[in-house]
Amino acid sequence: MYLALLVIFLQCSEICTQERVFTFNAVHIKVQPSVKVKNGAPMSIICHADISKSTDFNLQHNITVFKDEKLVFMSVSGKGDARYEVPMARSSHTGDYRCVVEANGKKRYSDSLHVWVTGMTKPILIAEKKEVFEGEVVKLRCELPEEVPPLHFIFRKMKMNSKPKEKLTYELQRNFSVIEFPIEEGDNILQFDCLGKRNVKFEFETSEPSNRTLITVKEPFIKPTLRIKPSSNITEGKEIQFECSTVVAKMRDIEIMLLRNKTILSSVRDQTTLKYSAVATLEDSGEYLCKVEEGKASKIATRNVVVTELFPKPVLTASMNKLDENKELTLSCSIKDFQNASFSILRRNSNGGILLRNSRNFTTRAKVNDTGLYICKAEVNRIVKESKPVMIQVYAPVSMPNISVFSGLPEVVLGKPLKLTCCLKMGTPPITFTFYKGNKAKKEIVTNNTCAVFLDEDIKQNDKGQYKCGARNHHSSGMKTSKILNITVIVPIRNISLGSVPYGEVEDGGETAFLCSVKEGSWPILFRIFRKTDRDVLLFERSEHADRVMWQKKEMSRQDTGTYYCIASNRANVSAKSHPITINVILASWQKGVITAFVLIPIAGVVILAVWWFWCKKKNAKGPSMEMSRSALATNSTSEKLSRQHDGDYYSGSGYIEDGENHMKSTDENKAPVQKGTETVYSEIRKANNDSVENRHSRIQGHPDAT
Repeated sequence: MYLALLVIFLQCSEICTQERVFTFNAVHIKVQPSVKVKNGAPMSIICHADISKSTDFNLQHNITVFKDEKLVFMSVSGKGDARYEVPMARSSHTGDYRCVVEANGKKRYSDSLHVWVTGMTKPILIAEKKEVFEGEVVKLRCELPEEVPPLHFIFRKMKMNSKPKEKLTYELQRNFSVIEFPIEEGDNILQFDCLGKRNVKFEFETSEPSNRTLITVKEPFIKPTLRIKPSSNITEGKEIQFECSTVVAKMRDIEIMLLRNKTILSSVRDQTTLKYSAVATLEDSGEYLCKVEEGKASKIATRNVVVTELFPKPVLTASMNKLDENKELTLSCSIKDFQNASFSILRRNSNGGILLRNSRNFTTRAKVNDTGLYICKAEVNRIVKESKPVMIQVYAPVSMPNISVFSGLPEVVLGKPLKLTCCLKMGTPPITFTFYKGNKAKKEIVTNNTCAVFLDEDIKQNDKGQYKCGARNHHSSGMKTSKILNITVIVPIRNISLGSVPYGEVEDGGETAFLCSVKEGSWPILFRIFRKTDRDVLLFERSEHADRVMWQKKEMSRQDTGTYYCIASNRANVSAKSHPITINVILASWQKGVITAFVLIPIAGVVILAVWWFWCKKKNAKGPSMEMSRSALATNSTSEKLSRQHDGDYYSGSGYIEDGENHMKSTDENKAPVQKGTETVYSEIRKANNDSVENRHSRIQGHPDAT
């Protein structure tokens, strides 16, 4: 029975569970009264879930409202609706709203809805002081209650008949801002207010102005007064007096200054009056400024002064501005239409000037050291005026110039520039130097030195190399010319070659002649011959006034087999290397004969032994019948041989001497071609030497070094 009831209960539960099925169709969000809400008005955010159910059953909903992804409201309800009530909307409620509905593990989001609360709260402005002195500052605090940063603040300073002055600030984390406004001269009754701004969806919204705050400004001192005696128009030489005064509310670090054209003439501190006097000069004309300062406050008064000229500036004249040394120089000082003045003539230096004479005129015999600036001064009624400076240049004549090569040696490598210097022992700058190549002027240089440098980049092989230079200055003696400098043009080594006689192969013990020659290059030439090994070996070295050199190696050996080359160089400091040649040292004829003899004699002995062995074998095969006859025959043969032995010894010896003679003759005959070959080598050497001598004479006659 119980089992039956349990089964029935489980079946009913399963049926109920199968019937409680639901799904979210949509989740909606809206705002009342609209998406734009006026600041201070009530606002409602409504979230509604559209749900489909299999049967009508009670479903609990968790509804959450987010603003800018931050939780602002939560509700648990059996209904599909929820309301987020805001009784008084502020600008801080502006943002993007979204709601989320969750039930039985299912969750659905609404679309995002932007709500804009228009208008901002009115800012509140507070001033630290109500009364301030000129030069002080006013500290202001502007606050936007119930507003959320970031916020912009605008502070405004207003006074009568003037355009308001504004200051802007930006606050990232505060809803208030504090600034300071300086109080300037002329400020008396001021009003201040402020405004707030915020950025909503890339648009700025501005609040209404704050309350206005009234600030009273007090003067720490009155505007100063500047008096001039006898007047602002005065003649040179008379005394002029200035008086600058003010009235202060409280003596506290007051400073009074008198300035002319921004230059401070006099100043006093903690006094109300400044006095200043001077003898008037033409330079005293201009604007005078009396300035009073206390802290950051300052006030000024200005006056213009005109000083009439008593007499014009003197004029200094010279008999000559450029003259030779030991010539007479006269300086004269004068004032147009004015005679009653005291004159003095001076020479300027770093300390001001050296007095030459208290007179209108000055005459002297000029020296080079007298070169410099001269002035004259005139004085009337304590007024001293100075003339414009006059430049006097005294010249010493130039000495005979000396021309030389910058590197020292009077030579130049073909293809490289030639650097020349022209120097003088004496002569007053500026000096004009002229360089000549042959009789043609190449370049003119003006310098303040006694030396000049010339660079000739057009060097040719057939240049005669005659250079000179001239120098002149403003002295009447004119130009002086140096001696002629002869330059040797060094031709670098070109087209070097190496040959040998015999060429390619030479017998062991034979002679070899090496010939190293160049087609172009100035003498003397340093020739060097090398044999290539792991480290190249220098075999021969000689300096020649010729374009070739011959080197003879008397006895060649097998170790001399190898590759040879030569290097030539001259004063151009550029070495030229020939192509290599290969020499192979082979066996001499007599060495070949010895080797042949040593090879053939063993072969002949082997052949004789083979024949003898064959003959003996054949003899043993004939039998004992012939043994007696062979024995008798052998006895006769032996006797005959013994009887002829004595005669054979004489002729054999005589034949050896003859062979020896024939051998010596044969040897001499064999040596004849060798001697002929040696004579051929020597003839080549003699020919090369003769050619070398002839070429040496021809190149000496036609070579640039012949000079």
